[in-house]
Amino acid sequence: MTTGAPDPAPDPQLARWQRFRSNRNAALASDYGWLTLTSFQWLESRPAAVELAPGLWSTDGTTAFLTAAASEGLSLVATDEPVDGTVSAVLADEESLMWVRYGGDDGRQVLVELAMRAGRYAIRTRDSRSPVFTGFDGVPTFDFRPDLVVEARFEPYPEPVDVPIGTANPLVDGIHRSVGELVFGLPGSEHEFRLQAEEEKLGALTVTFHDETNGESTDEWRKVSTARPRVDSMGNKTVILDFNRAINYPSAFTPYGTCPMPVKNNSLDYRIEAGEKEPGLF
Repeated sequence: MTTGAPDPAPDPQLARWQRFRSNRNAALASDYGWLTLTSFQWLESRPAAVELAPGLWSTDGTTAFLTAAASEGLSLVATDEPVDGTVSAVLADEESLMWVRYGGDDGRQVLVELAMRAGRYAIRTRDSRSPVFTGFDGVPTFDFRPDLVVEARFEPYPEPVDVPIGTANPLVDGIHRSVGELVFGLPGSEHEFRLQAEEEKLGALTVTFHDETNGESTDEWRKVSTARPRVDSMGNKTVILDFNRAINYPSAFTPYGTCPMPVKNNSLDYRIEAGEKEPGLF
C-alpha cells in the first residue's frame, strides 16, 4: 500500500485562467472567425471583379452593390437565396455584414463580409479552408504569473475624450474613446503606471497597450479587459488588472484586420511577460 501527502488543492486563480484560455482558443477556432480571413479589398465606383470572389462589386459611396448570375454560385447569408442580378446593402462606419457565400460542395466554403471602414466600403473573404484556420491548435502564452494580477485604481474623466489613433491598416484611422485612466504598480518597479481605458458593455474596461516584449516575444500591441470598477472602502473605484488575460488583436493572426493601435501614452516601460505571445506559426 502506498501512502503519502494528499495532492495539493488546485489553485482557483490558475483554474480560472485555464478556463479562460480554453474559451479563448475555442472562440478563435469558430467558423468564419478571424483565422479564416484571406483578403481585404476596397470597392471601386465602377462594377469590377475582385480577387477570391465571383461577381462584380461596386459602391456609389453610400451603398454597396453586387451583381452576379445564379450560375456563379453566390447566395445571401441571411436568406440562403441565390444572387441572380444586383443586390445592395448600406452600412454605417465601422459596421460589418456577413453578406454572401459560395464555393465548396455545400456552397458555403467562402463567406464574404461587407465592411465600412474610414467612410469607405470594403470586402473581406473568410475561407473555411484557410491554412491558418485548419492548422490552428491554440495561441502560445507565457506561464501563469500571479504577480501580474494587480489592483488598479480607476480615475474617470469628467467626460469621455476621443483620441485619434492609427490602426493595423495604414489607410484606416481610428478613434479611442478614453473614459479614464487605470493607475497601478507592477512588481520590481518603483513608479506608477497609467493606461487610458475604453468602456465596454456593462461598464467593463479595456486597455490597449505596448510593452517592452513587443516585437520580441509578443505582437506589436495587445489588450486586456477588466470587470466594471467597484468602490473600495476608501471611496476609490478599483479593478483587478490581470495581465495573464492579455490577448492579441486579430491583426496578430492576419494582415487583413483593421485593429486599433494604442493611444500614444499607453506604452509601458516594463516587460509584461504574461498573456498571449506572438502567434509565430501564422
